[in-house]
Amino acid sequence: MTDRGPYPGAAPPERRGVARRTARAALRRVDAMFSRNGPAFRQLAVSWAANVGGDTMVTVALAGTLFFSVPSSQARGNVALYLGLTLAPFTILAPVLGGVFARFRGVYRAVLTLSSAFRTVLALVMMLGLTTLWLYPLAFAMLVLSRLYGIAKSSMLPVALPQPVALVAANAFLARIGILAGAVVLPLGAAAEQIDPAVALALAAGFFAVSTAYSVGLPNPRPERDEQDVAVGAGASRSLRLSRLATAGARLLNGFLLLLLAFEFREADAGILDFGALIAAGGLGYGLASLVSPVLERLLREEPMVVAALAVEAAAAFIAGQFFGLAAAAALAAAAGLAWGTAKFAFDGLLQATVPADRRGRAFTRSETLFQLAWVVGAIIPVTISIPAEVGLAVAGVAALAAQTVFVAGLLVERGRRI
Repeated sequence: MTDRGPYPGAAPPERRGVARRTARAALRRVDAMFSRNGPAFRQLAVSWAANVGGDTMVTVALAGTLFFSVPSSQARGNVALYLGLTLAPFTILAPVLGGVFARFRGVYRAVLTLSSAFRTVLALVMMLGLTTLWLYPLAFAMLVLSRLYGIAKSSMLPVALPQPVALVAANAFLARIGILAGAVVLPLGAAAEQIDPAVALALAAGFFAVSTAYSVGLPNPRPERDEQDVAVGAGASRSLRLSRLATAGARLLNGFLLLLLAFEFREADAGILDFGALIAAGGLGYGLASLVSPVLERLLREEPMVVAALAVEAAAAFIAGQFFGLAAAAALAAAAGLAWGTAKFAFDGLLQATVPADRRGRAFTRSETLFQLAWVVGAIIPVTISIPAEVGLAVAGVAALAAQTVFVAGLLVERGRRI
């Protein structure tokens, strides 16, 4: 009894001590990761990680309810309705939101805090409406608040850094934190969903509450205008518009490929594990982009990074079309995640570096609206039209090449004008 601790079956004291030291060391490493860019960035990073955890729990709960628990034809209708719901927040709020961000001091911090707080309440309410039509308006409200949080987070990032430099790397680092949070939370969410989707929603409420707490103390996001905070030049503005359109192209293809693959496996009676493998592969690709993008930032400008992303997406679609199967589909999902992540990190860094703080919220609102519209347009095609995978992949490859060609041509024309 003495060498097993005070209770039968307890670990020896030396083993408990090793476990405690290991846990403390792990916590120190996590804290160092969150604190690498200063205390304000640490708060934003923790809030973001908790936000991702909550969104992951909500996604797991809704996936089991809307997609896998119904026949294929009904699943298409459910997914189409859900896609419409993802677009509706931007359609309704975009005309107003940009002006609000530009006018009111401190609004980024307020949006981060309030969107997390309201989602805490919504997750608890959704627990009571999973089997009713109330699920759809509740999911709509959850999406509105999630999008508001994302826009405010991107607008807030340069303010949370001690020096707003290497913005692509900072965006990529926040993405890695989000990926790690999602990877840690996803198994917990899957286990909770097996018990009851309401359990996953209860855990989501807890994560959103943590996100709320860490958003409250963020610094003032509207510092006084300094000499570097000047209007965007005409050349930079045109380059930003071209990059926005090219990034939207990558996002459209990302949505098209994800839903094309999802319904291809759904029609083949694949289960949630196969679908989960595709999601995991896409997340892995996005995570790889968060590692590659900071390296590319040191070698290239943001615009060539977007070109490279489109090239990767085209090549992956053509190759997967020749060897289609679960392995090829997972590789394609990873490539699509890599392409989208690289393009998005590059574009966000370009916008944050070239747009003044008082116009950044409006610019991100417009960009995120366009990206979400592109994703829905791409995703709705395989949802409403049954397309053979090989045909769909060929079309995606051609579209990626066309987008790449148009973008490069636009950049060359713009460069000629400057000369």
